[in-house]
Amino acid sequence: MIHATIRIKMPGQKVREAVEILHSVAELTRIHPGCISCWIYQDAQEEQVIMIEEVWRSQEELESHLRSADYRNVLLVVEMAREKPEIKFNEFSDSTGIETIENAVSGGKRGERT
Repeated sequence: MIHATIRIKMPGQKVREAVEILHSVAELTRIHPGCISCWIYQDAQEEQVIMIEEVWRSQEELESHLRSADYRNVLLVVEMAREKPEIKFNEFSDSTGIETIENAVSGGKRGERT
């Protein structure tokens, strides 16, 4: 799986426009083959910071998305940024959930509750 993030610091007058564009792209991205999740976040402490977070099943499906007409709108927002955005693509092979917390709390003894 591929975890893709873009952190963008926008000029104040462009934040609303950027959020609207990214929300519309996110809706289309979520139905793109291979997309596991796609979210747009706005920083609660820095209102001018927007983050795009996507998880993709494979590199090929991510690359298909990056070549899509919809992704050109993401690039448009990136070009409006006040400074160079932080862009990261991280590959991982496994994901866990609550069981990791339960295992840590129980001291590594699966099935035991404290």
